[in-house]
Amino acid sequence: MPSYDYPFNERIRTLLRVEDLFAKLLHNIKGGHEYHHHCALITLLQILDVVDRSELKLDLLQELERQKLAMSALVGNPAIAANTLNTILRDMELASDALRADNTKLGQTLRANEWLMSIKQRANIPGGVCEFDLPSYHYWLGLGEAKRQEDLNAWLQPLLPMHAAISIILRILRGSGVSSKLTANNGAYQQMLGGAKPAQMLRVVLSDKLNCFPEVSANKYAINIRFNQLDAGQKLQKYEQDVPFSLILCNL
Repeated sequence: MPSYDYPFNERIRTLLRVEDLFAKLLHNIKGGHEYHHHCALITLLQILDVVDRSELKLDLLQELERQKLAMSALVGNPAIAANTLNTILRDMELASDALRADNTKLGQTLRANEWLMSIKQRANIPGGVCEFDLPSYHYWLGLGEAKRQEDLNAWLQPLLPMHAAISIILRILRGSGVSSKLTANNGAYQQMLGGAKPAQMLRVVLSDKLNCFPEVSANKYAINIRFNQLDAGQKLQKYEQDVPFSLILCNL
């Protein structure tokens, strides 16, 4: 069942972007080919770009603390699974401690590496990391799988507490909503929103048997979902049939 997340604000948008980049980074680090590790390093530098644009560390610590206080109030509630609750509380505590343990700005150890920053500067140019542009990088790629993985894991290490915190927060966010089964008539759906606490993200879940995907336009007042498809030439077309789907509004 494919699911599509749509953030309502820049804060959640940043968390989703970092989550997506980490998934690609960790996948490519495990690969053995130098092209896998090239993709991993470029993705690592992209994470650094996203982190540079926000006060992410402070935001993560504040959100973890807020969630920890809210969930601590549930301890002893017979309607709550005690083992699951204690595991989440422990994970939040560990993530907070790991973030606080590093007094520097997120990614500062990477910024202090002049060689990595020289690659980052060239990586913004199409084809800018060719061997004649960066012979030292070409040399590093030829050092072998074990050495490249060792270096990549060392560079990744200072960012792992951030990844753990984001994973916890997004897990709580995705689990916060109630699923509603709906139908988009002729591939279109609209819903007005109300309430004192607006949603921070919505999720659209639909069957993988459907040859379409959602495009969402939403704010705190209304949701508009249009289902589209790609033709044989990858041209975007409106999906004209009724689409059964599930909608989940999520909030921390």
